[in-house]
Amino acid sequence: MKKVLVTGGAGFIGNCFCKLLLKERDSMVINVDLLTYAANPSTIADELKNPRYVFYKEDIRNRAGIFKIFEIERPDVVVNFAAESHVDRSILDPESFLTTNILGTQVLMDACRQYGVERFHQVGTDEVYGDLPLDRPDLFFTETTPLHTSSPYSTSKASADLLTLAYYRTYGLPVTISRCSNNYGPYQFPEKLIPLMISKAMNDEPLPVYGKGLNVRDWLYVEDHCRGILAVLEKGKVGEVYNLGGHNEKANIDIVKIILKELNKPESLITYVVDRHGHDLRYAIDPAKAMRDLGWAPTTMFKDGIVLTIDWYKRNTPWLDECVASNKAWLKKNYTDRK
Repeated sequence: MKKVLVTGGAGFIGNCFCKLLLKERDSMVINVDLLTYAANPSTIADELKNPRYVFYKEDIRNRAGIFKIFEIERPDVVVNFAAESHVDRSILDPESFLTTNILGTQVLMDACRQYGVERFHQVGTDEVYGDLPLDRPDLFFTETTPLHTSSPYSTSKASADLLTLAYYRTYGLPVTISRCSNNYGPYQFPEKLIPLMISKAMNDEPLPVYGKGLNVRDWLYVEDHCRGILAVLEKGKVGEVYNLGGHNEKANIDIVKIILKELNKPESLITYVVDRHGHDLRYAIDPAKAMRDLGWAPTTMFKDGIVLTIDWYKRNTPWLDECVASNKAWLKKNYTDRK
């Protein structure tokens, strides 16, 4: 790979991917990010010092701005991480999810077509498959599982996936898609479960848990996910979808208790709040195709990854506190004032 344009490269997963490229490949990395609420500018401070890294602040929905960047940089590969991604925010504000996640993806693919990009990779989510019953641990999502979305967020991501495949079939655009399970690790914005609970516990604040906390998620360490995307780019077949899962299923309440134990905090901090509307019960990915065809497999077990993650947040409290400060109104609205 020569020039890799990464959208959303100042966000949680996109930044990890940029770091991995700079560390383990000789690629030139072009980061295009709008720096919305979930992107802390300090996250990319080290990357900005690297001569193989260029940053553009731009909205992927802005056709003129995106085409200008493509004209200047002429990327070989485009990896689209840019997305609105929080289910609860999508319930309150569907429009921004639909325009960013669908129309923004269209703009990027139109630019890829015009400038002859060698590969467009769409970063997806297992949430496009809907959910699985809690009493059927034998069931898993595969690449052929029908799409059955539950929220405006997952619907927007499923739509983007379908649009990506349509551009492959209709225009011959060389595309790949990956769908991952829940990510965790350093630099995740504290609106998602794990960093939110770490932040709350570190400050001895109540930890808000939806419903009874029995919803199950498959957890994938962020660097494992990024290595999976690299494997898709380097070994994957054009036009194919690859599921990237961690084989680390945990109920939300168990995650919260693990965090409290690691931080030596009492379980009395747990408080139960009104459940999320349409809350999916269980996500579980079967990554057999990626393991077989790409030689990829997650290497970080949850018991190790969660310790690494907690330790990172403990060592980076200024970054965490800055994010929390900017997110106070939302946290109050979504948890304290929840109805």
